[in-house]
Amino acid sequence: MKSMTGYGRGECAQNGFKITIEASSVNRKQSELSIQFPRELEPLEPQARDEINRHVSRGRVTVRVSLHTTDSQQIPKVRINENLAREYTRELRRLGKELHLAGDVTLELLARAPGVLETEDAAPEAEAFWPAVEKALKQSFAALVKMREREGAHLAKDLTNRMGTMKKAASRVEKLAPQVQKRYHEQLLARVQQAETQIEPQRLAQEIVLFADRSDISEELTRLKSHFQQFQDCLKSSEPVGRTLDFLCQEMNREVNTLGAKANDSSISREVVLLKTELEKFREQVQNVE
Repeated sequence: MKSMTGYGRGECAQNGFKITIEASSVNRKQSELSIQFPRELEPLEPQARDEINRHVSRGRVTVRVSLHTTDSQQIPKVRINENLAREYTRELRRLGKELHLAGDVTLELLARAPGVLETEDAAPEAEAFWPAVEKALKQSFAALVKMREREGAHLAKDLTNRMGTMKKAASRVEKLAPQVQKRYHEQLLARVQQAETQIEPQRLAQEIVLFADRSDISEELTRLKSHFQQFQDCLKSSEPVGRTLDFLCQEMNREVNTLGAKANDSSISREVVLLKTELEKFREQVQNVE
């Protein structure tokens, strides 16, 4: 079991450049991925997404990728294409005269003209950086997943304790259920005697059968036990189980509500309240599970 909260960092140097990747994740019901690449590496985003999706399946994941030059990498030199700048100046002035436009060609305008400023020793194409990006990604997500697993172990312990409390409450309800029918029989007889009226044994038996049918909670308890076992199976799974646990919470809530509706006994009602309380805490914790 893994939590959805984690952080990891990875680095890789290549050909005078260094790739740094920071990955963090927080709770989200669905998967949500945000990647921040420097402009030079944006073409690598689809490959990065595929790699990330192999590591996480649930939660909001934010990845920040940085590209730096190392100390050994010389700063790219800037060269001015003077001939092209002169040609721009000549043509722009000629156009200004023809169109009767005021103003002269400025240095700022020339600096923005395509091709006037050129850089030497430009950085390689984005694809050339992929091996370094991939290595840094794997490092960062190995650390992130490790943190998620540590948090997940704490979550599993807490969920197991809460599940244990619910199991005990359900077991007590199961023991109390047969007594409810017997108590109803006794109370019904007592009311008949107090009223000093005669009632046919067959009718009395029918009333007891109807009550037993309305208050029968054996199916709900059986399904609850099945859900408890499914939780144990989730603990043993190496796959993400957050969505499965979400579904189990919904199903357990349905059974507990039915128990409450059928409860005709104060002792069972108290256990149902305990079940609902623990189930709500259990559900809140499940929102943190991947």
